[in-house]
Amino acid sequence: MATKFLALCIRSESRGDLSPRPHYPSMPKYPKGVGVEETRLMAEVEAKAMFSVIGMTCSACAGSVEKAVKRLPGIREAVVDVLNNRAQVMFFPNYVNEETIRETIEDVGFQATLINDEGNERSTLVCRIRIKGMTCTSCSTTVESALQAVHGVQKAQVALATEEADVHYDPKIVSYNHLLTTIEDTGFEGILLSTGEDMSRIELKVDGVRTDNSMRILEQSLQALPGVQAIEFDSEIKKISLSYKSDMTGPRNFINVIETTGSRRYKANIFPGGGAGRDTHRKEEIKQYYRFFLWSLVFTIPVFLTSMVFMYIPGIKHGLETKIVNMLEIGALLRWILSTPVQFIIGRRFYTGAYKSLRHGSANMDVLIALGTNAAYFYSVYSVLRAATSPNFKGTDFFETSAMLISFILLGKYLEVLAKGKTSDAIAKLMDLAPETATMLTLDGEGNVINEEEIDSRLIQKNDVIKIIPGAKVASDGYVTWGQSHVNESMITGEARPVAKRKGDTVIGGTLNENGVLHIRATRVGSESSLSQIVRLVESAQMAKAPVQKFADRISKYFVPLVIMLSFLTWLSWFLAGKFHGYPESWIPSSMDSFQLALQFGISVMVIACPCALGLATPTAVMVGTGVGASQGVLIKGGQALESAHKVNCIVFDKTGTLTIGKPVVVNTRLLKNMVLSDFYELVAAAEVNSEHPLAKAIVEYAKKFREDEENPSWPEARNFVSITGHGVKAIVQNKEIIVGNKSLMVDHNIAIPVDAEELLAEAEGLAQTGILISIDGEVAGVLAISDPLKPGAQEVISILKSMKVRSIMVTGDNWGTANSIAKEVGIETVIAEAKPEQKAEKVKELQASGYTVAMVGDGINDSPALVAADVGMAIGAGTDIAIEAADIVLMKSNLEDVITAIDLSRKTFSRIRLNYIWALGYNVLGIPIAAGALFPSTGYRLPPWIAGAAMAASSVSVVCCSLLLKNYKRPKELESLEVRGIRIE
Repeated sequence: MATKFLALCIRSESRGDLSPRPHYPSMPKYPKGVGVEETRLMAEVEAKAMFSVIGMTCSACAGSVEKAVKRLPGIREAVVDVLNNRAQVMFFPNYVNEETIRETIEDVGFQATLINDEGNERSTLVCRIRIKGMTCTSCSTTVESALQAVHGVQKAQVALATEEADVHYDPKIVSYNHLLTTIEDTGFEGILLSTGEDMSRIELKVDGVRTDNSMRILEQSLQALPGVQAIEFDSEIKKISLSYKSDMTGPRNFINVIETTGSRRYKANIFPGGGAGRDTHRKEEIKQYYRFFLWSLVFTIPVFLTSMVFMYIPGIKHGLETKIVNMLEIGALLRWILSTPVQFIIGRRFYTGAYKSLRHGSANMDVLIALGTNAAYFYSVYSVLRAATSPNFKGTDFFETSAMLISFILLGKYLEVLAKGKTSDAIAKLMDLAPETATMLTLDGEGNVINEEEIDSRLIQKNDVIKIIPGAKVASDGYVTWGQSHVNESMITGEARPVAKRKGDTVIGGTLNENGVLHIRATRVGSESSLSQIVRLVESAQMAKAPVQKFADRISKYFVPLVIMLSFLTWLSWFLAGKFHGYPESWIPSSMDSFQLALQFGISVMVIACPCALGLATPTAVMVGTGVGASQGVLIKGGQALESAHKVNCIVFDKTGTLTIGKPVVVNTRLLKNMVLSDFYELVAAAEVNSEHPLAKAIVEYAKKFREDEENPSWPEARNFVSITGHGVKAIVQNKEIIVGNKSLMVDHNIAIPVDAEELLAEAEGLAQTGILISIDGEVAGVLAISDPLKPGAQEVISILKSMKVRSIMVTGDNWGTANSIAKEVGIETVIAEAKPEQKAEKVKELQASGYTVAMVGDGINDSPALVAADVGMAIGAGTDIAIEAADIVLMKSNLEDVITAIDLSRKTFSRIRLNYIWALGYNVLGIPIAAGALFPSTGYRLPPWIAGAAMAASSVSVVCCSLLLKNYKRPKELESLEVRGIRIE
């Protein structure tokens, strides 16, 4: 059912035209006063122009450009790609020229340049880079700004939660190696995940390579293979990375070439962990923090015991207070020795992070930690040295403060990365669907199996024939060449019922074969597979920032400098108050003086403030929310869609394929001329077979019944075929002019509609059927009645939406009678019928102007302008490619109740984001005054720096854990009691 979507999710080809990712597909528009027939003649002189549009930042910008261009006379089509900063315009040179179009775009407020035809060369690539070392929003903002500043980079997004960057760049101006260098210059490590080029990539481990000459020989041998684009060697770990065209070569060819090169001493296999990517990195990070934390405990526990426990045990206390030199005690010296490795070896990461951050003019959490721990450590060093050189100085050291601070922060970081790893469980589960091995078949010339071989599933190449036994996972996307079975596709599409598969049917990699043996031919492998594309879509969704994230980004710019200032002012206030006796001396603990008390308050303020919690509030919730959505069969394309969906209070439904099953059938035929029914359908089918409309397909399917002897009949040639969107089609068949469509199409062509035909149309509409008129040579020859039954549970879904205070409206291109009947049946009060695609979009805009936040649910090409115009576009998974591209949310199961799931999930996710912000802001607003000593005068309570550090670490962990609670999301109870079955399109 969702195969079309799966084939489309994230296509990598652009081939000279716009990337398929823009959300602005448009419908034909002709100059005023130009008829359809005249337009057909003009099409011969139709022109296409591509413009570079600089300055667009969001979909609203793209929308304004598109709208302005479409207002010009002679514009046939305009498509604006906000991601690639391009506009493609189809126009008639007799009415408008390229310069006028360019000036119109500039009048909107953007810089426009005409791009000359560059053939098939792509002008924009999107590469993904993993970034190691980011700790807070300030880090991600620094990297993002540095990438944005690179000439040739059109857009850069850096996500703190996933620790990845998506960079849109022009490969003719800048290379991905330059992007990696830019990241390293900002003080972080960049690892290339994908270049965005139209190629697959694999990593191989090669054993037996001993010299550089061997490497060169292997490189030359591999480079000679057709389809190999790039080769990279890492001699230290004996790894070869290859980029290649998967339709020309594959990993088995590489391994074969390596193992047969030279004296056959080389051995190659898939590089371990090559496909795990993010998961491997996350595990390494968790292990690293865990190891650092354990080592810090080894030194910190003795420091803690000597300063806070042993001082109360008489015998041990006496030993620790033994003087070595002047007033220097053994306990102080031990604490100095033990805390030094924690400060400078285990805590080295905070120094390097702070240095890199400050070097680029920003300040992050590492700066606060480094300043706080250094203040405690170096004051303690001063205290120890002063005691060693003075016979009567008696000071107090804070070595336990710096050591315990670092230990607690490392514990917090360990728990944070542990929790953050769980936010991307949805991606891990999707990746686990792919089987580890596959059974490859070798066939003879007649298609008989002559050999079976078990191979690593990552070695499957295009056109391989794979055997799938009952209970095994399908190893690759492909089609069945032999056998029949039922396949459970619920893990991909959410469809509950197993789908019957026989010869010629497509299968999806990662799904489960249930009962029969299947032989499939692989069509899409590696990064091209449906599973990989869904994973990429979910990853892209998790990368995209929700608009509310801008709030945290703004705060992060000023947060650290403000905290440092507050910390200094806190120390200065308490120090001056003590110096000039502004508070009773009894407030000062016996082990301190006024300077040390002020220092403790200042350090506590510095280390309790936490920018991380603010930075993680939105992305972690979006990650979990989109992951949960994917598991429910609702693919949400990022934070923007989530944020908009939670505000939705009006939903516009298309009728055919959305409220109805979308599998219309002809239920009645009435001829108004004396002719043979089979001849009648011969003409009608010949005209309709060129149309993609569901009603056209229903007519063609019905016409096949009059050709029982043929499985795929060939119809007479249709000349001068024209599809009039929202009305019908016309063509010349067997020298007869055939027009098939609705009443308004006949009126437009001045065709008289007989009374009989009017009555038949009214009768069909009263039965919620669609009446289709057929004209032959300017005379109505027949009326067809087509019925498209409602989807199960449609009425209940509309009722539940009402209870959620969401208004439902139906907009359809169908006639008023059928539309009203369907609307009455499901309980929708507002209906707009006989609407053209642009009228659907206009209706959406009218509702928005009335103050509604509008969602549009549709499945066809004619819905795409409305899907774009709506605040949230929801596409049915079984719908057309363009509708799915235009949508913000894709409902994989094609079930209407998933509309409710999408809105409810977005509301729950956004309430979680609000809760995260309340906690993160509330923590800092309350914590900083307490750390500064606001409660000390009245209660005598003060927050020691090490407890402040522990609280800071706990705040980040608590925000991530709060987001993780979304994993327990349950659909609304009304849906649990409503048994809505999945609709499967055969």
